[in-house]
Amino acid sequence: MTKSGKPRKHGLVRRILLIVLLLAVVGGIGWYAYNALKREYTTTYDTYTATTGSISNALSFSGNLALIDSASYTASSSSTVKTVYAPAGTDVREGDKLLRLANGETVTADFDGRVNALDYQEGDAVQAGDTLAQIADFSRLRVSFRVDEYDIGDVAVGQSCTVTVTALEKAYESTIAAIDYISASSGNVAYYTATAYVDVDGDALPGMQVTVTIPQEEAKDVVILKVDALSFDGTNQAFVWMKGASGELEQVNVTTGVSNGNYIEITSGLSAGDEVYVEAKAEETSTGGLFSGLFGGQQFNQPAGGPGGNMPGGGNMPDRGNWSGERGERSSGSGGQRSSGGGGNR
Repeated sequence: MTKSGKPRKHGLVRRILLIVLLLAVVGGIGWYAYNALKREYTTTYDTYTATTGSISNALSFSGNLALIDSASYTASSSSTVKTVYAPAGTDVREGDKLLRLANGETVTADFDGRVNALDYQEGDAVQAGDTLAQIADFSRLRVSFRVDEYDIGDVAVGQSCTVTVTALEKAYESTIAAIDYISASSGNVAYYTATAYVDVDGDALPGMQVTVTIPQEEAKDVVILKVDALSFDGTNQAFVWMKGASGELEQVNVTTGVSNGNYIEITSGLSAGDEVYVEAKAEETSTGGLFSGLFGGQQFNQPAGGPGGNMPGGGNMPDRGNWSGERGERSSGSGGQRSSGGGGNR
């Protein structure tokens, strides 16, 4: 009796299908590995140029103008207004008569100022305790502002300052007249109150918001560099990366001076026009060949070795965050704010 060959043929077909499937899987893995090998990390660099410029620092604080001298005068007894000498809006000097009552009571100015309010006319009746007139000195005003614990060491009595009236965009020169060193806390921060007096014109009025600016360090016509271009080693020594004669990046130590948090003075190690490089980021790209596909920024050959093994792009880039620098901007309300001037071209 002859046996059918179909079961044997079916087994052969299954084996062939399994082999084909296995080859497909192996081929897919191989293709993925091949493409993975073609990927590389391209190190790009930002370029910064040292320039000649000026840097200035200032502390800025917010406050409001307030009256220093003001006075209100009341009637001591019931009477009528006999004579008005200085209607509202009149500028008066100390000792000038403001008005006279029928009972002989005469109101006079205690200081130089302006009649801010006098609402009575001759013949009007007044009662004891009624306010007859009010005068104020609008030519000399006071501004008090809060200084937080981080900035109080940089503020002192006698310092020059500029008081700028926000609404008028007018600036008046002054000095710090007093500091109250008994602190008032706001949250976890201690604040101290400083006071300055301002001679103003008729446009500046009590209650107007002002900015008090206290100048700090300044450097003029010096070599400056963007702070972002600096690196620091483990001893907090500042340095930059520059392109050497061989095309490799070399570490160059620099000495720094005044900084405004954006630009910094370079007192040695760089000249105006020198270019320095900072690693931007390591970006994975798919390329047509190994170690190719460079795009964006600039790429240089990596040094074979360096001080402490710290080299750009080598994964051990010194942490630029070690530099303390300026504290930057502080609160803009009742606290202080670090402001700056000057700068240079990237």
